[in-house]
Amino acid sequence: MDELSDAKVDPSADVAATAQIGRGSSVWHLAQVRENAVLGTQCIIGRGAYIGSGVVLGDNCKVQNYALVYEPAVLEAGVFIGPAVVLTNDTYPRAISADGSIKSAHDWTPVGVTIRTGAAIGARAVCVAPVEIGRWATVAAGAVVTKDVPAFALMAGVPARRIGWVGKSGLRLVESESFWVCPQTGEKYSEIDGVLREEVDA
Repeated sequence: MDELSDAKVDPSADVAATAQIGRGSSVWHLAQVRENAVLGTQCIIGRGAYIGSGVVLGDNCKVQNYALVYEPAVLEAGVFIGPAVVLTNDTYPRAISADGSIKSAHDWTPVGVTIRTGAAIGARAVCVAPVEIGRWATVAAGAVVTKDVPAFALMAGVPARRIGWVGKSGLRLVESESFWVCPQTGEKYSEIDGVLREEVDA
């Protein structure tokens, strides 16, 4: 770990020497950050969280207590990972091969979860790789995501399905005339063929 990074690492945390921890980031009690993981600036890794080898986090990400972020996950800036969330990495998990021999790291190819800027994954949700969570989307607590999630989508259920749209504030958007509107910021969005786009004032 870069000793000049100005990071706060609890003595009980296990941070690999080759991990990169950005300035102002915090790694709390009993968390583990594996080899070659990269954390941006101002990230927070909660108690007992796991960050796998080579996982990349952008700036200002929050990974809450006991979340498991397995490689090769990529989190862009401002991503929120709730308590006990799991980002998987094995499409066909098995402890042993068909002949009964124990599988090694060379017997499977990890696949990752990609989470785009500003998205949030609620407590105990599971994202089954390979999937991509779009910008500013919200996955409700306890959901199981098995397919790609569009930007600004509000997802819930097992398996997760879209039950609405959310804005950058995280609040559910309200339909008004031909737009979707954030009740907090007043920002407007248009929906075309199941895709939400921000309306930019001229």
